[in-house]
Amino acid sequence: MSFELRPGPVDVHAHWLPRELFGLPPGAPFGGITDRDGRLFLGEVPLSIETRLMSDVSEIRADMERAGVGSRVLSAPPFAFALGTEKGAADYVDAFNDGLAQVVRDGEGWFAGFGCVTPADPQATARQLQTISRTPGLVGVALPPLLHGTSFDSEPLEGVLRQADEFGLAVLVHPMQLPSPSLSKHYLVNLIGNPVETATAIASMLLGGVQESLPTLRVCFVHGGGCAPDLLGRWSHAWHARADVRAASTRPPEDGFRALYLDTVTHDDDAFTLLAAKAGDGRVLLGSDYPFDMADGDPVRHALERGLTAEQIERDGREFLGLSESDPTVSR
Repeated sequence: MSFELRPGPVDVHAHWLPRELFGLPPGAPFGGITDRDGRLFLGEVPLSIETRLMSDVSEIRADMERAGVGSRVLSAPPFAFALGTEKGAADYVDAFNDGLAQVVRDGEGWFAGFGCVTPADPQATARQLQTISRTPGLVGVALPPLLHGTSFDSEPLEGVLRQADEFGLAVLVHPMQLPSPSLSKHYLVNLIGNPVETATAIASMLLGGVQESLPTLRVCFVHGGGCAPDLLGRWSHAWHARADVRAASTRPPEDGFRALYLDTVTHDDDAFTLLAAKAGDGRVLLGSDYPFDMADGDPVRHALERGLTAEQIERDGREFLGLSESDPTVSR
């Protein structure tokens, strides 16, 4: 069975979750999602999202038309990642992946999808990745940057990357906004916590030698790579200065960084300029973070104003997803 995206800019970073899965997977650290008068709450925390925007595919399409987005790759919001091995976690992931496949199948090229896995359960993960790879329009897997104090240079996340690469799947890495006492005020758990989680995962991949051991892996870190572009020089200095920093890798981190994909959600012209200067050619992808309050509500316009072209963001998005620009039809 083949799959084809609509022409136009490809937004690789957007979220969807059906109402029937608002309970979240067993063991979810924040409690379930509730709809209160049309607004979403995560436990007792307001998400500043209208419920319909998270679940209603027609609303997502309307936003895409308004913003000039050709196609959108949907993934679960990070609080719906299944992090543990509790009974029912794999069932929750299967239900999400089945629902996402249906949205993509019915979407007439408007949507592709990043499926979910249960990374703490290697046996279930292997089965889920195989299913994703065989489902038309599911082009990859969304993963957290951290899992129980480990990242991509350790099991189980490193093993998930290797399996995704073997299946030819793209990987989208999205921070979890993990709670921390020092970040409990002013929404710092998002404003600081999310960029640091992402930078930690990038550093683990580069300094751990994982990226160079998986040269064909297509992996995108959202929110412009978090604070990694600003820290890259510090990492490189340490790599040259300290034997323990370079012990697991054979090349400085700036080399590996140019092989990663990053999205455009930087919220700032100067931050985007730095990202573009550090990233490799064709490695900056269009992202929106729809429908969150921290989303870029006009991602195509902002990408064009910051020097990308419509042709670039379509071509590079397709290449990341494993879809050829010249032949956008794939059997997956």
